[in-house]
Amino acid sequence: MNINPLTSVDFYKADHRRQYPEGTTEIYSNFTARAAHPVRKAGGWHENKVVFFGLQYFIKNFLLHVWNEEFFKKDKHTVIAAYKRRMDNALGKDSISTSHIEALHDLGYLPLKIKALSEGMRVPVGVPLLTIRNTHPDFFWLTNYIESVMSCYLWKTITSATTAYEYKYLLTSYALKTGSSLDFVPFQVHDFSLRGMGSLQDSAQNGAAHLTSFFGTDSAPGIDLLEDYYNANAEIEMIGISVPATEHSVMCMGTQEGELETFRRLISNIYPTGIVSIVSDTWDFWKVITEYMTQLKDEILKRNGKVVIRPDSGDPVKIICGDPDAIQHSPEHKGAIECLWEIFGGTITSTGHKTLDKHIGLIYGDSITLERAEEILKTLSNKGFSSENIIFGIGSYTYQYVTRDNFGFAHKATSGVVNGKRISIFKNPKTDSGIKKSASGLLRVEIENNKIVLYDNQTEEQESKGLLQSVFVNGKLQRETSLKDIRERIVRV
Repeated sequence: MNINPLTSVDFYKADHRRQYPEGTTEIYSNFTARAAHPVRKAGGWHENKVVFFGLQYFIKNFLLHVWNEEFFKKDKHTVIAAYKRRMDNALGKDSISTSHIEALHDLGYLPLKIKALSEGMRVPVGVPLLTIRNTHPDFFWLTNYIESVMSCYLWKTITSATTAYEYKYLLTSYALKTGSSLDFVPFQVHDFSLRGMGSLQDSAQNGAAHLTSFFGTDSAPGIDLLEDYYNANAEIEMIGISVPATEHSVMCMGTQEGELETFRRLISNIYPTGIVSIVSDTWDFWKVITEYMTQLKDEILKRNGKVVIRPDSGDPVKIICGDPDAIQHSPEHKGAIECLWEIFGGTITSTGHKTLDKHIGLIYGDSITLERAEEILKTLSNKGFSSENIIFGIGSYTYQYVTRDNFGFAHKATSGVVNGKRISIFKNPKTDSGIKKSASGLLRVEIENNKIVLYDNQTEEQESKGLLQSVFVNGKLQRETSLKDIRERIVRV
C-alpha cells in the first residue's frame, strides 16, 4: 500500500488539536527508553543502555520522502478529500475538521524541530534520545500527531541494534576468556532474520540494525537501507558480507543415498576455495559429523577455505556441546564441536582452549537467543573449547520476539506554551511502579564524568546547549551521520 502520512496515526490523535487548552501554541516532547526488562536469566542488558539507531532513516524516509511525495506535492483537494473520507468513516461524518490540514498544505513544509543524540551512542535508560517541538504556533498539534509513526519506526530498530550489541559484548567477553581472536567477533553472528520479520521494511530496518555491530548477514535489504540512508558504500567499505550456503532442497535433491557425494561435489567441484556452508541435518546429522567428515577429511584440509557445517534442528546446546544424558562416548554425548575436533584437530589458545582447524567450522541458526548463546559459550568453555569454534545465525527468534515494552519506549510531552506562558508538564501515575514517571519541562543532556545524564526544567538558553543537537528543522535535514560513524560511536560510548 502507499503510505499516507496523514493517516499514519492512531485515530485518537486526530482531534487532540481541539483538546489542548485554548491559546496553546507549542508542544515539546521527547522519545525515551523508560525501562530495560531482563533478556536472560543470567542478567539484563549491559549497563542498562540502548543503542540509538534509526532516526536518520525515519527522517529521510518518512518526514521527507513520504510527506513531500504523498502530501505536499499532491493536489490539496485530493489529499484533503482522502483524509476527510478516512476520518468520516471511522469517527463520524464531519467530526474532524480539515482546516488545519489545509493550512499545513498551504505552508508547504513540516514546521517541526527535532534535536537528537548522535546515532550509535549507547544511551542509559531514562535519558531522552531526542526531543521534538513545533516551530509555528498554528501547528502545535503536529508534535504529538506523529508520535505513533515515530515510535513505529524507531522502537524496533533501536531494540535490534541494542540486541546486536549485546551479542557482540557477550562474544567479546568469551573471546577474551578463551583466547579467541577479537577480529573474528564481528563475523561471529550472522543475520538470518529476513523471512521471519513482520514486513520487508521491518526486515530492512532490522538487517541494518544488525550491521551496526556485525558484518555477517543474509539480509540484502539491510545493506540497501544503509547505502540509501546512511551514506554507506559497499564498494569502498565492508557493510555486510555473506557466503555460499545450501538449503534442505539442495541436499534432498541429491538424495539420501547420494548425500556423501553431494558434500564432495560442493566441497571439491562447485566451491573448491573459500567458505561454503552446508546444511547437514537433512537425514542423520551424526552420520555426517562422524562418517562423512572422516571420509572427506583430506579433501577439506586441502582446500584454501573453510567448510562450515550447519545443524538446523534439535536442542542447540546439546547438538553443539553434547548431551550429558546420552550414551557415554557417543557422538550425541560428545556434541558436534568435540566430534569435529577428534577428526580435524586444531590449535590451542593462550588460555589453553581448543580451536578447530581453520578448514572446518560450525554455524547454528535455529532458535538462538542471547540466553542460549551464553549457555553454549559457557558450556564449550567448560569443556575446554574456545568461543571461536561457533558462529551463531540469529533470526526472528531473536529479533522478532520483542515488543516496545522491552525498553518501555515512549514519546511524551514535557513542556508547552499556552497564551504566551511556558508551562512544565509531567506524568507520575500513582498506580504505576515509577517506570512511567516522566521528566518535566525543557530538557538537556550532557556527558559528565563519562556518564550521560539528563537535566529537566531547563531554560531556553540551557536547552540550547548539550548533546541534543538539531537534526531536522522545518522540513530540512540539518546534519547527517554515516554507518562508519555509528559503528565507531557504539565502540566508544
